[in-house]
Amino acid sequence: MMKDEKPEELRVRTKAFALRIIRLYSALPKQPVAAVLGRQLLRSGTSVGAHYREAFRAKSRPDFISKMEGALQELDETLYWIELLADSGSIQAKQLQPLLNETDELISIFVTIVKRTKENLTRWPVPLHRS
Repeated sequence: MMKDEKPEELRVRTKAFALRIIRLYSALPKQPVAAVLGRQLLRSGTSVGAHYREAFRAKSRPDFISKMEGALQELDETLYWIELLADSGSIQAKQLQPLLNETDELISIFVTIVKRTKENLTRWPVPLHRS
């Protein structure tokens, strides 16, 4: 998908991302390391979509940017936990590659949204999508 996705498409995509994280967590081996890393992954990975939804209820452009940057922080943290799961041998890296790719793509999309919002002062308020 492109960086100029429509808000509803990105809303669906971030929810699908959370569901993928949930499925990964459920499939992790029942080992102490995998359990600790998995809980961290579950927390950060499922909060991305929540931050995205909150952004569209922002009261101002700075509030919107702040919430989108919060989603970016959660994406970066999610990437970290996925990498640790692979590097620790808890799960094979090749099994995680599609999720790593999606995380990278979402980071790129969110960075673009934040950058464009910061650059374009005259377009606030951003068209809000509420359903």
